[in-house]
Amino acid sequence: MLAASGPGTIRFYRCDVSVRSEVNEAFAAAVADMSGLDGLVHVAAVEGGGQPEDETDDEWDRTFAINAKGTFIVNQEAFPYLKTNGGCILNFGAGAGLNGLSTNAAYSASKGAVAAWTRSVAAAWGQYGIAVNCICPAVWSPMYDEHRARLTSEQLERHDARMTEIIHIGGKLGDADRDLAPMIVFLCSDGARYITGQTICIDGGATKVR
Repeated sequence: MLAASGPGTIRFYRCDVSVRSEVNEAFAAAVADMSGLDGLVHVAAVEGGGQPEDETDDEWDRTFAINAKGTFIVNQEAFPYLKTNGGCILNFGAGAGLNGLSTNAAYSASKGAVAAWTRSVAAAWGQYGIAVNCICPAVWSPMYDEHRARLTSEQLERHDARMTEIIHIGGKLGDADRDLAPMIVFLCSDGARYITGQTICIDGGATKVR
């Protein structure tokens, strides 16, 4: 447990999102502490790398186990707690899952699966007052730092030039606190209760969803 700077506390429960029993235990503990569940923001993901022809079975299986199966399990485990009174589920997709990435095919495919799953459960669970959406954020994160570290100096130069070209606001990935957190708060609020089944890109205009 970590005390917050303001009122209340933040609690952490460690689990492997690809293992249902661990997710089930984490939900049971969290819901008991909070006396219920109003919403879920599912962020957990890993990113691989490499050309499609070089992806290994192990890389593919690990990426899908965490990104796609993890979303499936975590959403399912949240459902019984949200079914009675409604609420929201917010899954994390990626622009890569919409456009594809030549050097990150497994990651792109797994995030495409997250978006499709989100649309499906939004249709199925709307009758219970559960809004389910998928956001595709492009914010600077430790995962992005790891991605940049794998690039050669020439690749990094091309990458940054490309970011400047396609991201219309700022020319680089956004800030999590300023650009992402407010949107998450909104989508989990009563003001967004009528928004469901949507894929929403928070990326400075890099991806246009229609």
